[in-house]
Amino acid sequence: MSAQFSLPFESPVQELESKLNELEAFSQEQDIDVSHEIKNMQNKIEQTRTEIYANLSAWQKVQVARHPDRPYTMDYINAMTTDFVEIHGDRIHRDDRAIVGGFAKIDGQKVMILGSQKGRDTKSNVECNFGCAHPEGYRKALRLMKLADKFNVPIISLIDTKGAYAGLESEERHIAEAIAVNLRESFNIKVPIICVIIGEGGSGGALGIGIGNRILILEHAYYSVISPEGCAAILWKDRAFSDQAAEALKITGKDLIKLKLADEVVPEPKGGAHTDHEAMAANLKTALLKNLEELMAMTPEQIMQDRYDKFRVMGEFEGSVE
Repeated sequence: MSAQFSLPFESPVQELESKLNELEAFSQEQDIDVSHEIKNMQNKIEQTRTEIYANLSAWQKVQVARHPDRPYTMDYINAMTTDFVEIHGDRIHRDDRAIVGGFAKIDGQKVMILGSQKGRDTKSNVECNFGCAHPEGYRKALRLMKLADKFNVPIISLIDTKGAYAGLESEERHIAEAIAVNLRESFNIKVPIICVIIGEGGSGGALGIGIGNRILILEHAYYSVISPEGCAAILWKDRAFSDQAAEALKITGKDLIKLKLADEVVPEPKGGAHTDHEAMAANLKTALLKNLEELMAMTPEQIMQDRYDKFRVMGEFEGSVE
């Protein structure tokens, strides 16, 4: 992880940590016991970090969701599951590394786990196209979901993408059709589907693997029809208004719960998921097992009806017919 990376609003913590390093260096050089002062400084750092992350704006949450050290799909798979067997390819064109998945076990419970995958460096980001899937990525995801349905295994979908790839190759291979088919076919899956926004949940690229019985979102993730920058560019003709766009879009977990677009906010460690991958994976695992237990008690017909009803009632409208 890139420990040097810090977000703009974290500067108070960075300043305190710099002073702490100076204090520790002074203690060693002068052979003076300042353990009490060091302890106080550490407590102040933790208190400051807690206060900052407890009052993040929507735009700041977007920044946290994009943190380069944030755990990605394969990090969660490695931390939460055993016996993972990855499945490759869409059997039509190629294997899109922007979406990964396969069979695995979570505490003995067999699952099909799939999701968006980003890279940690230039090489891996190019390999997975920065988490933006081509049509074959969504066709691979649908193949995995149908396999899970065939073998009566619940599905877990981890979402972390700015959106589907919108380049010429995607258009040539029918990206809109691939996502639309996923939306339609997801409602015909007879096993439980739990979707989790673990970072960015952008537009149709997220929705293509986002039809589920339960929609979970991590505390500092976001889910939106458009990025704040894209919204600002359209409404204000200036991306400098991204912070205002983020607030207006209502894209945070708290807002999504109120709008009934998400079912549960999964808490993150102090300072965000990027500070402690293991703790974040443990929190998510607990939430997944709880929801799986509830859904596994339902019949296939109840599962399908539950999913349909969930999406059918989304959206609130006000108006009159004259």
